[in-house]
Amino acid sequence: MNATPLPAPKALDQFFLEARARLLDLAAILDRIQRGSEAAQVADDPRMIRIREALDVLREPSGSRAERIQRIFSLDYDPNWPKPQPRM
Repeated sequence: MNATPLPAPKALDQFFLEARARLLDLAAILDRIQRGSEAAQVADDPRMIRIREALDVLREPSGSRAERIQRIFSLDYDPNWPKPQPRM
């Protein structure tokens, strides 16, 4: 089944408040980190680097943002990963 995307104005109407709330949450989290003692120590933390990379992706006008951000936070595939075992 091929889903037809919403027209852009309708998508904006539908998701604007949710996007606004999530952006405010993210801003508050980043403010808490910045206000924390020893905030300079996390500037080069790999997690903060990934957050900054993801924010850069959000600013880009091209599509596939969700996929690109997911890749930023994902591990590269390792063919040697152990295979899940069924639970008994």
